[in-house]
Amino acid sequence: MYTHQRFTTVGALAAAVLLAASATATACVLPTGGGPLPRCAERNLTVGAAAAPTPDVLTVRFTNKGKHACTVDRIPTVTFGGLDGSARPNPPVGSAPYRVAAGASAYASVRTVLAPPTPGDVRLVRDIGVAADPAHRGVRITAASLGLPKGVRVYDPVTSLWQPKAP
Repeated sequence: MYTHQRFTTVGALAAAVLLAASATATACVLPTGGGPLPRCAERNLTVGAAAAPTPDVLTVRFTNKGKHACTVDRIPTVTFGGLDGSARPNPPVGSAPYRVAAGASAYASVRTVLAPPTPGDVRLVRDIGVAADPAHRGVRITAASLGLPKGVRVYDPVTSLWQPKAP
């Protein structure tokens, strides 16, 4: 009896995990048919960022310049100057492949400051790092080139997942 209950509990947990995974799978485009696609080679990607009209929000993007579809992680990697860590995903999800067609772009929105921190909690950085995939080095983008001459304000930053249209 105890063994049966344990297997039932394990089965229920597995079903819950599968349901949660299928609910979050709609947030990214997964490879279809013919097996998994290869990871995008960094040399085939262009990466950039721009300040959004909303304060403390950036739009990051990448374009697949390669001749074939490929995948990156569905969570953009965005770092801030010399600060530790990167923007955390919102919604909070784990890594998964995001498929991008040849010549296509993907976009994400990064909120650099979550409200309301005290002024002493906010850090100013002179540059950000953006990579389409955590295995890539990415590019450094200066705050001045984003139109933020005083620096990028940072406090508990979050990023959306990659998506096919600009936010």
